[in-house]
Amino acid sequence: MIPTRHRNRRSALRRWAPRGAALAVLGLAATGCASNEFTRLGIPEPITEQGERVLALWQGSWVAAFAVGILVWGLIIWSVIFHRKRSEQLPPQVRYNMPIEALYTVLPIVIIAVLFYFTARDQTYLMETEEPADLNVEVVAFQWSWQFNYLDDKRENGGETQYSVAGTPGEEGAPTLVIPEGQVVHFDLTSPDVIHSFWIPAFGFKLDVIPGQDNQFQVEVNEGTVGEYEGRCAELCGVDHSQMLFNVEVMEQDDYEEWAAQQEERAPENPEEGAVPAQEAATDENDAGTAEAEDTEADQQARDENDEAAETAEGAGDEEAR
Repeated sequence: MIPTRHRNRRSALRRWAPRGAALAVLGLAATGCASNEFTRLGIPEPITEQGERVLALWQGSWVAAFAVGILVWGLIIWSVIFHRKRSEQLPPQVRYNMPIEALYTVLPIVIIAVLFYFTARDQTYLMETEEPADLNVEVVAFQWSWQFNYLDDKRENGGETQYSVAGTPGEEGAPTLVIPEGQVVHFDLTSPDVIHSFWIPAFGFKLDVIPGQDNQFQVEVNEGTVGEYEGRCAELCGVDHSQMLFNVEVMEQDDYEEWAAQQEERAPENPEEGAVPAQEAATDENDAGTAEAEDTEADQQARDENDEAAETAEGAGDEEAR
């Protein structure tokens, strides 16, 4: 009776374990469908096509992680239930199971190769800038704020600033990046001081702003995304890093054109008048450093001349004494 009972219990477990796992997965999927925020797995609602690609990659990575986790935990539970100790007798020892060894060697390689392929494919898509842009913006990150220069073309094509938007969080108010919906926006990133990182969570990704290296990317803003969003620096850039905040406002095309016309009217005729505060500060600092170096060099030369004159006078006095 006892062996038969064990066999019946084992067959029941084998029959119901897969069903329970399938019900768990079904419940998880149903919950995800009921909550769009849940299915995004922590990523904000994307407002660009590039952000949607990032979201798909993120979700696919989690699906792969869940699949591997379910497989591993399923094997652990299966081993605990069906291969637990039943007596003092040593179980049959199995060595060199080639199919299993090949499986746990090849399967991780396949998983990594698949993840690498999709990551490389999406990264190439995110950094693609060949498509003509409807709007070109130069993002200047400096300690400790942002300036957005609206250009008539890309910087690499000799684009010039038409008007600028800047601000200082806590004083003048955080600067606001205004972009139209349904348009392709090209960003040129530059910094006059240290490394920053341009991050708009609703875009789904970020890109470093490196002095001496002009990084660029572009996004296609989705229709129906009119609203206000947040942006910040994602690179620890110094003591006031936490103050490097900015706002993003997506407007309808007509509203954006009206706003842009107002900005062009207010823009100074001389582009130098709208120079980036950080660039001005850096220039002033360099000028001050150069002037200080020149003063130091002049002072040193004067001291050398005085010392030389003193030595000459001292030598003359010694000659006269002799």
